[in-house]
Amino acid sequence: MEEITKQIETAHLLVNRIRSEVGKTLVGQEKLVDGLLTGLLTGGHVLIEGVPGLAKTSAVKALAAAVQADFKRIQFTPDLLPADLTGTEIYRPKTMDFVTRKGPLFNNIILADEINRAPSKVQSALLEAMEETQVTIGDSTYTLPSPFLVLATQNPIEQEGTYPLPEAQVDRFMLKVLVAYPSRAQELEILKKTSFAAVEEISPVISCEDLAGLKRLVDQVYVDEKLKEYIVSLIFATRNPESCKMQTGHYIEFGASPRATIFLAKAARVTAFLAGRAYVTPQDIKLAGPDVLRHRILLSFEAEAEEISTEQVVTDLFDSVEVP
Repeated sequence: MEEITKQIETAHLLVNRIRSEVGKTLVGQEKLVDGLLTGLLTGGHVLIEGVPGLAKTSAVKALAAAVQADFKRIQFTPDLLPADLTGTEIYRPKTMDFVTRKGPLFNNIILADEINRAPSKVQSALLEAMEETQVTIGDSTYTLPSPFLVLATQNPIEQEGTYPLPEAQVDRFMLKVLVAYPSRAQELEILKKTSFAAVEEISPVISCEDLAGLKRLVDQVYVDEKLKEYIVSLIFATRNPESCKMQTGHYIEFGASPRATIFLAKAARVTAFLAGRAYVTPQDIKLAGPDVLRHRILLSFEAEAEEISTEQVVTDLFDSVEVP
């Protein structure tokens, strides 16, 4: 345990350097940066929701530059085709054969901008890539590079001309991070700052190979048996809210799947790791919980009619389930 603690303390310094590099391109947005780091250190995909102009794209680009990862931004539009993501086979008349031209998914970090603007057939192509880390072009299947991380954005306000994400695809995202407006002090700092660093000015901190080592280190963060039971109790309560006497339990139509249990444990490990600790505390689980659960709990029409939000239900969940 002592050896792991020392390794985590050393790795924590590296992570802080990544934070500072990303911080060159934006002011504040600590929750967004933490969410991106959580996805990076676990291999989990992240859904980012926020209005335009909150530096979502800048943060993702800076993160990719800091870890020397191949980055590609894909603007999702209604006329996008699956081949625009995966690639296609092109016929060459001179040699009378087909050559495969790989698409933008063959990169380490993918920014799927406004993901809900593409039709379901395009979303299905992305779904295969997210779940299987492979794509099919013609009759052949190709493995995607490692690491492979999808960071998708969507605008919560403008819903005209959008295609709601299928529940199966939403569940594939480890986290759903809500990006808030900056505080008054942060906005004043943005105004005072004459310029922000370009992506080319971001100094690389680690390589993709180093990142694999950090992932292994995160997996070694200790989770006590009682805390594992606490995680299971939380997820179980979303499906059986009467077990913990939740006040808003009757508004839940469908609870979280077992995938949420796995992702909550992983996110809690990263939260502890980012704090420089080799063990998980109940507070780590509470901090990681909302981002893991907010897109997995489906509310009833009654909840919509009474203007009960998922955020209220998640808060009630953590208040109702007893901490060991």
